[in-house]
Amino acid sequence: MPTQPMNRLIFLNRFFYPDHSATSQILSDLAFHLAASDADVHVITSRQLYDSPRASLPKRETVKGVHVHRITTTGFGRSALWGRGIDYVSYYGAAWRYARSLIREGDVLIAKTDPPLIQVVAMWVAMPAKARLVNWLQDIYPESAAELRVPFMRGTVARSLERLRDSSLQRAQANVVVGHQMAQRVQSRGVPLDRVHVIHNWTDDEHLSPLAHPENPLRQEWGLERSFVAGYSGNLGRAHEFQTVLAAAERLRSHPRIVFLFIGGRHGFDQLAQAVKERGLNRIFRFIAYQPEERLRNSLNVPDVHLISLKSELEGLIMPSKFYGIAAVGRPILSITAGGGEIAQLVRQHECGLVVEPGNGQALADALVLLSNDPLRATEMGRRARAMLDNYFSRKHALASWDRLLAAVTNPTEVAACVSG
Repeated sequence: MPTQPMNRLIFLNRFFYPDHSATSQILSDLAFHLAASDADVHVITSRQLYDSPRASLPKRETVKGVHVHRITTTGFGRSALWGRGIDYVSYYGAAWRYARSLIREGDVLIAKTDPPLIQVVAMWVAMPAKARLVNWLQDIYPESAAELRVPFMRGTVARSLERLRDSSLQRAQANVVVGHQMAQRVQSRGVPLDRVHVIHNWTDDEHLSPLAHPENPLRQEWGLERSFVAGYSGNLGRAHEFQTVLAAAERLRSHPRIVFLFIGGRHGFDQLAQAVKERGLNRIFRFIAYQPEERLRNSLNVPDVHLISLKSELEGLIMPSKFYGIAAVGRPILSITAGGGEIAQLVRQHECGLVVEPGNGQALADALVLLSNDPLRATEMGRRARAMLDNYFSRKHALASWDRLLAAVTNPTEVAACVSG
């Protein structure tokens, strides 16, 4: 961080520490890092937890030097689109009112993308106050919603939302995206190159590290000592598809060692579990609930190879955050994604796994058999995955990129020199 005093940094996001969702963890890491460097950091967030909409966290507290302002919103949760939409709207209104009362000229207002389009509210707050606006995009909305066939996210409504979103992108001093293809999407909306910055997400790569199977109690606890485990960890949501996994499993149903291990939740887990039952594939599948944070290192190290899935139409709109945790524990990556997508390109560039086009169950089955028969190759892929993380995507690297960017935002003549990737 620079030695000169910085104006206040004010973040907008629905979730923050102690919430453990991915977007909250990334924001919490950055906020605590900035506060430890003597920045004056504020977060305007909700009183909820991601998986507990009825939670009621304290309205005000200071955590590790970060001033946390929790506003009251509705708490319908994520089970239904209508309830989620009402929660979004209530956060928009409460955040707009609170941010207006808090912000002052020269502050830096940093808007994430939960709820979607909060950057539009941030623009309406920052511009009149002569504050500086930074958009931190975890996905591109409403295009991602349109691809997922969310109701009303096509046609006139979508175009109107795109215009509002574009106005915020174009007026911001900086727009941070989490991948290079996402950067291209933003630039295509009329945003100058020097206002688009690629800073990848990260994971706790100091805590998450490779662990040999004999040292991992979960392998025995879950009865997987003699298995070759293809793992999936995290949300299985609307952006991911599991038909390719099912098609591969049909071909591997009699394989003596290969097991599919799914750790996590969301409605996709229930659908997959039902499909597994209907197809008589229970023998080669295991479903485990989300693991507490203190067991994350062990649980991520259980698989011999990890699966990442992203629907092809969402390339450039979403970047799966589980990519970094898999790399941290040094496991090969089986990327069930479009061959020209960002994850696929990284896997090939760093030779840290294999790429399978969505829908090609035979290719996935062949890849699993190949790696199960060649443990040295799998181990070497995992080693290269960790080396990739250490060299390009470590938390230290990402936080340093944020330091440079935020220093430059307070001195606009330097922003063009701050593009990172």
